[in-house]
Amino acid sequence: MKRITMFLAAVVVALSAVAQGVYTRECNDKALQKKAIKWMKKGKWRNGFAAAAPHESVNAVDFYEQYSKNKAQWNAMFRWLAETDLLTIPKGKHPIGDTGLVASVEDSENGPLAKRRSESHYHHVDFQYVVKGTERFGIIDHETSTPNSKYRPDVIHYDYDVAKARFYDSTPDKFFIFFPSDWHIAKVNNDGDDQTIRVIVVKLDYVE
Repeated sequence: MKRITMFLAAVVVALSAVAQGVYTRECNDKALQKKAIKWMKKGKWRNGFAAAAPHESVNAVDFYEQYSKNKAQWNAMFRWLAETDLLTIPKGKHPIGDTGLVASVEDSENGPLAKRRSESHYHHVDFQYVVKGTERFGIIDHETSTPNSKYRPDVIHYDYDVAKARFYDSTPDKFFIFFPSDWHIAKVNNDGDDQTIRVIVVKLDYVE
């Protein structure tokens, strides 16, 4: 009986692991994880930007490593966010200093999940900050998703299991960062009546 109980417990644990899925780049270095989380919470990266914090889904290790490798771009972006009136700036594309970065200011609407495509990017980090309204993001599981398009600079799309996807609402107090291992869906309908949003999107270089 004891062996059967232990076997069933092991099966439950295994099934739970499968159900959890893989949604971002995994890091087995516990010390690095701890260091990255502490760094992210401390906020020295903010460069004056205090209006929002990283969403809980942001991969702290990726954020820490990419910021460390590419401080000029990250610092310029956060400074621009801090010094710009994001609610009144005209929609469109706005260069960020001489970094080569461009902030896309989008006045847009969410839509039905079935009409939104999943995506990921190989060479860029996708920074998204909703400054007005509520945007719902989906993050899809790697193990049950498969590419359904050719990679073309710089995006690829996926077929995915909706039941395995995780959905999060983005509001003006949080920002999202999608690294290459964060396969995501943007502008999904939220549960409210108002689906209009203003979102700031910046594509930063992903440094290997």
